Amino acid sequence: MAEKFLKARHWQIFMLTIGLPLLLQMAMTPMLFDGANPGLSVSLLMMITVVFMFGFFGWIWAIAIGLQTKIPADVKMKVLKFRIFLTFPLVYILFFSGFIISVFGGNMDLETGNDQELFAGMMGIIFPLHIFCMFCIFYCLYFVAKTFKTVELQREVTFSDFAGEFFLFWFFPVGIWIVQPKINKMIANKDESVA
Repeated sequence: MAEKFLKARHWQIFMLTIGLPLLLQMAMTPMLFDGANPGLSVSLLMMITVVFMFGFFGWIWAIAIGLQTKIPADVKMKVLKFRIFLTFPLVYILFFSGFIISVFGGNMDLETGNDQELFAGMMGIIFPLHIFCMFCIFYCLYFVAKTFKTVELQREVTFSDFAGEFFLFWFFPVGIWIVQPKINKMIANKDESVA
């Protein structure tokens, strides 16, 4: 699967990460403003979030893992740490989406004392998890930018070497158009050297 992301054109990655969720949102807009079933509206929004998340994190994972074979032998990358830090946001966002759906879907009655305490307790758990999730995402962006630049320069890199790529991955709707063609060239060079 990583190979498909790495060989995909920039517009295909853009359509998967931005276009598909946007089309889903446009198709579901009448249901979102229906008002008759707020649980359905929130469920649809969470579904769009999950589609976006899997597209974006799939692209990040493909770059970080798929380019490891092109890293110079003397450069050591912390791939296990990256995998753990990428898995946490995936699990957390699914958990958080389920929580939001249960709150707004009517499964939780915030008028009663028990559900209010449960909601407050969940918010006390979610806040630090949310902060850690953000840290994990920034680490993953750091790792993928470092991997990309290490492959490009074929040497150990510092943050100043890949700061531009870090911001391109962070603001990925723009970065996809710049980074993905370079990744396509890296993969094409690998294929030519094997042939």
